[in-house]
Amino acid sequence: MTTTLVKVKEIKRNWHEMDASRITLGRLATEAARFLSGKHKPSYTPHLDGGDFVVITNIEKIKLTGRKLLQKEYFHYSGYPGGLKRRPIKNVIEKSPEKVIYRAVRGMLATNRLRAKRLKRLKLVKGTAHNFKIDKKI
Repeated sequence: MTTTLVKVKEIKRNWHEMDASRITLGRLATEAARFLSGKHKPSYTPHLDGGDFVVITNIEKIKLTGRKLLQKEYFHYSGYPGGLKRRPIKNVIEKSPEKVIYRAVRGMLATNRLRAKRLKRLKLVKGTAHNFKIDKKI
């Protein structure tokens, strides 16, 4: 078995554009995480950050299936008695839809030192207009 060694200087990053109004939140998050981590490339190496940039447009039109808009909640617990805060996902989407997508993609990425660097390459855009130079539209 032969392995190809990839150097950090040789990593080429492409730009991918995804439309949030076309697919559901979970499928969008898994595809974005795959591109951010570089698992779609034949030169994928787990310990190197060889992923691409991802631009997600139309984030205000995100789709959820079933009754998730009514039933799914985000929790935050301060650690003190009575410190549990619950926010329905419907309210979070209305206020700031980028938080919902960011949290979903963050949950799909591996919890290691590379996660923060990979998330910096995730660009979230309301509407379709942006100034990023796109290589591939998905």
